Amino acid sequence: MSSTEPPEARIVAAVPPARSVRVGAGEKLRTAALPGLTMTVRSRPPSASGLPPALFVHGLGGSSQNWSALMELLADRVDGEALDLPGFGDSPPPDDGNYSITGHARAVIRYLDARDRGPVHLVGNSMGGAIATRVAAVRPDLVRTLTLVSPALPELRPQRTAVPTGLLAVPGVTRLFTRLTRDWDAERRTREVMLLTFGDPSLVTREAFAHAVEEFERRLGLPYFWDALTRSARGVVDSYTLGGQHSLWRQAERVLAPTLLVYGGRDQLVSVRMADRANATFRDSRLLTLLDAGHVAMMEYPEAVARGMRELLDDVDQRDDRDSREARGAVPVSGADGSGAARG
Repeated sequence: MSSTEPPEARIVAAVPPARSVRVGAGEKLRTAALPGLTMTVRSRPPSASGLPPALFVHGLGGSSQNWSALMELLADRVDGEALDLPGFGDSPPPDDGNYSITGHARAVIRYLDARDRGPVHLVGNSMGGAIATRVAAVRPDLVRTLTLVSPALPELRPQRTAVPTGLLAVPGVTRLFTRLTRDWDAERRTREVMLLTFGDPSLVTREAFAHAVEEFERRLGLPYFWDALTRSARGVVDSYTLGGQHSLWRQAERVLAPTLLVYGGRDQLVSVRMADRANATFRDSRLLTLLDAGHVAMMEYPEAVARGMRELLDDVDQRDDRDSREARGAVPVSGADGSGAARG
């Protein structure tokens, strides 16, 4: 995966979206334009200057809006940005039509290189977790810490409830699905998605549900919506079949960044049984299991996820401070193993 970009790679000034996209109070949208690639970036100005950068990457069918609640809670700790991956949210499709995990990871890397923003606290959910894992493995210089919420790492025997989503990758299935559900309006589709992704959809407020319906309705009007969804689903499934050094589990072993793993006990797409394997695979990891959460814990229980991230950031700050003092000879090095890993 190339990390070099031509000199014309750049970040351009804010451009009004062609369609109405919701922007929460205190948030800003801008467009990041790279050769062959344009992405919308949602940001929340930090509450203080000089805070470390963070980048949030959504999952299949999601958008940067998935991170609004968590970014607000962490505004006093990080300078947060969330991407709309190519073909999702308000970002147009990539020119090369590459929706593989590697293609999405390359888009994240290109953005960070063009922005000269790394190393960042990188956060990913579901497909975004697989993307973030690949980025951390191949470009450790860009990642300070890694937080994965229900990451889409390969499962040999996926849950029965995850099979329909995986079937979107099969040629012809999306066309069949759209034909069978042609009478579904945006409200019905939104409700079905929430039943699949939330641990308890009844906890979603009326306002939040209305906003989700509005966004789904907007996306259904995009000519590339189903194509981006289908090709990205195929990219996730294809990543499960890769072996050798390209295997996501092999790449997880290579991740150097301190890692927080967040799993939901009611997740119907990524089984909580994968939590122990992930915790044993990432070399410097800690595990946070939220028993009542589904697939999008950062939306259901943002306070709990924020606490977990704060603990991770505190630990990293303490390590940096200790390492700095040791380098100056202020404390003896003997007896310090330097691991600092907390396992849950």
